[in-house]
Amino acid sequence: MLRATSVKQAGLWNGAAADWVVLDFDGRHRRRMAMTGEGGLAFLLDLAEAAALADGDGLVLEDGRLVAVRAAEEPLLEVTCADTDHLVRVAWHLGNRHLPTELLGDRLRIRRDHVIADMLVKLGAEVAEIMAPFNPEGGAYGHGRTHGHDHAHGHHHHDHGHSHG
Repeated sequence: MLRATSVKQAGLWNGAAADWVVLDFDGRHRRRMAMTGEGGLAFLLDLAEAAALADGDGLVLEDGRLVAVRAAEEPLLEVTCADTDHLVRVAWHLGNRHLPTELLGDRLRIRRDHVIADMLVKLGAEVAEIMAPFNPEGGAYGHGRTHGHDHAHGHHHHDHGHSHG
C-alpha cells in the first residue's frame, strides 16, 4: 500500500493535490492509519510520531504526490459576550475545565455540550450552535494542538487547590 510518511505544513506547499481527506479535530491527530481520500486514493498514513494535522497541510506520499488535509465541519458552540472583559472571564471558566477552545478574538468555539452551554448562559454569555471546522488553541506545555482528544491521562481528576474564600 502506498504510504504517506511526512507532512508539509499549510502554506509551505503548492500545486495540485492528488486527493484530499476530510477529518474532524480528533481525526487530525494521527500517526498511523489506513486512509482513503475523497477521490478514492487509498494510502497508509505512516508518520514517525503522532502529528496534529491542520487544515491545508499536505501528506507527502512515497511517490512525491500530496494528499491535502481539510478540516471537517463538526457540531460546535460559538460563544460571544457583551465585552472583552466578560469574554476573558468565560474563557477562564472553559480553561479551568480543560476544554479545548478555539480563540477567535471576539468569540470562542468549543465542542457542543449541553451542560457547558447551560453553564455559559448562566455566566451571561450568548451561545449559538454551529457547524464549523474546529481548530482549538494548542496547549501551554508543548502539546501543540494535540491535547484535545478524549482519553485518560490520569491527571484530569485532581484538586486545583483553588482558594474561594
